[in-house]
Amino acid sequence: MTWFDDGRLHYAVGIEDTFVPQSRPGERAIDEYELTEHYAQYAGDLQLASDVGAEMVRWGVPWHLVAAEQGRWDWSWVDGVMARFNELGLRPVIDLLHYGTPLWLEGQFSHPDYADHVTEYAQRFAERYGDVATDYTPVNEPVIHALFSGEYAYWPPYLSGPTGMVSIATSLAEGFVKTQRAIASVLGDRATFVHVDAGIRYSGDLDAPEHADTVTRLRHQGFLVEDLVTGAVGPDHPLLGQLERGGADDTLLDWFRAHPVRPDVMGVNYYPLHSTEVFEAGVHHSGGFADPRPYEDTGTEGLKEVLTTWADRYGAPVMLTETSVTGTVDQRRGWLDASVAALHELKADGVNVVGYTWWPLFDMYEWTWRHTQAPRADHLLTMGLHDLVETPAGALARRRNPVADSFQRHATAARLADADLAPADVVA
Repeated sequence: MTWFDDGRLHYAVGIEDTFVPQSRPGERAIDEYELTEHYAQYAGDLQLASDVGAEMVRWGVPWHLVAAEQGRWDWSWVDGVMARFNELGLRPVIDLLHYGTPLWLEGQFSHPDYADHVTEYAQRFAERYGDVATDYTPVNEPVIHALFSGEYAYWPPYLSGPTGMVSIATSLAEGFVKTQRAIASVLGDRATFVHVDAGIRYSGDLDAPEHADTVTRLRHQGFLVEDLVTGAVGPDHPLLGQLERGGADDTLLDWFRAHPVRPDVMGVNYYPLHSTEVFEAGVHHSGGFADPRPYEDTGTEGLKEVLTTWADRYGAPVMLTETSVTGTVDQRRGWLDASVAALHELKADGVNVVGYTWWPLFDMYEWTWRHTQAPRADHLLTMGLHDLVETPAGALARRRNPVADSFQRHATAARLADADLAPADVVA
């Protein structure tokens, strides 16, 4: 029996792993592992995950460092991390692509050989670490990749508009399919694939004449990459015209239909303060960090909706693969308790929810750091189960906070329930 078939709610944490190593005037490279000092502190960081009772850790590979030069592979740092996972008995869910490509890959996701390069990297990883890592996310949040790199021109390769979005989405999807098939060829039935995308919602004046078409397109785009990789883009797909205008011809779309890959688990990322964008009559925002729309906090109502929607659409077990709020300890504890309760309510209603992930394990730094010259402390996001604290020596200490105690209580209750012990027996 696989972990997602045992009827339990499994608890995971994530370590923020956004990598955009490219830079240009006014934009510095961002590497969250460097900013949070995870490269130096990985052994202790994974111990923190174990200490709060997490069974799994969503953890990303820095492809841009593993393959800093084309054709040369340096796995030395990853070797240590994977050994530490094995030592602690933690289950890694490997984020193979969390936004970054190596510097030598010109055009990044729009490079004509992107799919083959990312597939080689993924296959090499699986061959090297298949004894430890059997759970894989080929691309984290492909819709955010496609929007930021393809529609909003915010990240490399800075394409723009709906056709730019399609160009990045189809390239990501091709790499996604080839990656999953390559890993499956290495690991066989031991491989599990956790597809992950952002649960984006829209509210407000959605039917206003100036917004209606945009809202409809954005809603469909949220599912585009998953539709492509699962072979669900046929002649009646609502974005077919946009796909064709973006260069996706019949040959490419036929290829996707002939080579579908399915999620064993459909992961959805949801942040109550940021996952619902608001449209206002008479007001236009292009979207993204450069020109963001307002947000609405729809709490557990929005959470339940996105998980149910993705479960119904793709017919797979669902997992909340990222959630948290940026705020005080009390605000974070409140959302943790409320969101866990919402998942239990969904399970009671028959939705096959198999996992809960608090993201991040420790605080992180806002992506806007890339577009400023301010120190990292100015971009700190208080989201974690542990605070990041600057020490007099300049290093970052990890300080456990009461949110970690709440997470551990829920994770422990899940394990005791599995052992037929009453949750009332659980202590924080």
